[in-house]
Amino acid sequence: MNSRPAAAQDLRDLARLRRVRDRIDREYAQPLDVDALARGVHMSGGHLSRQFKLAFGESPYSYLMTRRIERAMALLRRGDLSVTEVCFAVGCASLGTFSTRFAELVGVPPSVYRRDAAQATAGMPSCVARQVTKPVRNREAPATEPDLA
Repeated sequence: MNSRPAAAQDLRDLARLRRVRDRIDREYAQPLDVDALARGVHMSGGHLSRQFKLAFGESPYSYLMTRRIERAMALLRRGDLSVTEVCFAVGCASLGTFSTRFAELVGVPPSVYRRDAAQATAGMPSCVARQVTKPVRNREAPATEPDLA
């Protein structure tokens, strides 16, 4: 049997998945959902979700929220916007969902991050601050251990 047609199809699917990822990167602040993303590359929502997770290790929604949280971190470091303003600026419609996801990825609520981050990155070039403060994906924020002393 010849595997060339299957390999060619895999490459076409990967190219479509990259287009979806690029669209999320560009339009993270817009209302995006999996079905709209899937229609843009002529896939079903379920197929897109499965293939995206296989290719990139997380669902399209998780990737979108990570992009939003990364941008939110940058806006919060500036310190001139409230947490609510940042939430809406990055495309989140629910302050509760935004705060929960932010805490899962970053390890602290956005209000605490806003308060502490401006001081922690003061005088640091923005490109360095972005690397130092990059959120952890897939709920891997380090858990704080209780002080038993």
